[in-house]
Amino acid sequence: MSDTLAATAVAETPVAAPRGVWRALRRRPLFWVCAVVLAVLALVALAPSWFAGWFGQPDPRACDLAASAQPPGGAHVFGTDVQGCDVYANVVHGTRASLTVGVLATALALLVALVVGTLAGFYGGLADRLVSRLTDVFLGFPFLLGAVVVLTSIGTRSAVTVAVVLALFSWPTMARLVRGSVRAVRDAPYVEAARAMGLRDRRIIARYVLPNSIGPVLAVATTMVGGVIVSESTLTFLGLGLRAPSISWGLQLSSAQTYFQTSPHMLVFPSLFLTVTVLAMITLGDVLRDVLDPKGRG
Repeated sequence: MSDTLAATAVAETPVAAPRGVWRALRRRPLFWVCAVVLAVLALVALAPSWFAGWFGQPDPRACDLAASAQPPGGAHVFGTDVQGCDVYANVVHGTRASLTVGVLATALALLVALVVGTLAGFYGGLADRLVSRLTDVFLGFPFLLGAVVVLTSIGTRSAVTVAVVLALFSWPTMARLVRGSVRAVRDAPYVEAARAMGLRDRRIIARYVLPNSIGPVLAVATTMVGGVIVSESTLTFLGLGLRAPSISWGLQLSSAQTYFQTSPHMLVFPSLFLTVTVLAMITLGDVLRDVLDPKGRG
């Protein structure tokens, strides 16, 4: 009889059905706006040369000093920079590096946070104390200051390297969120029923605990992508992130700051792409939070 009750409790696990989530998402206009913007940006990152060829020069490194700092118009829809390079081509090609850093850093931080936070939240005790002290150590370093210290000591700064460094200082916040979400569901009736049925911990975690606690985490992770892109651009703007010959929005902003008064287009267009991308990520994160975690709705 107890086994029957346990099986019934497990069967009633309140996991949000994918179809239900999709039905809620597709009714929100903001979701579609963000999805379209991010889908276009993803396509631009995958095939920048194709998109760059729409409005003139597809090669961002094909420069002509005779056409230095030309305003938007004619063959250069976004104008040219001081080296005579097409600003539009550079903005389009810079999408790949900026999105790569944002998505890769967030994915790495989320992976670490899921493992560490789940162990701490599900088992508690010594594991919880160790994880709590470890996150305290990392959170003791300001995010950008810690990244500056590490990047300063690194010789090669590729998109992958910058993403790993940013992930190193990003995972503690998400780990705490995972820990709190897991603790909130680890003693739920359906989890206790799964234990009573003799299921192993890893199966309980994978089938019942994570699906019911990952919603708020995914919403925060989506928002974090935008924050990481801003951080990468900030570090690059300060000369501590990506370096030439890499192409990113941060590098374009860094090189354009001196010429803002005479050639504002060099700064405006990379800033516009950066702003739209970050705004779309943050808005999508808010929409996901409302759909996946109804208690968090404002």
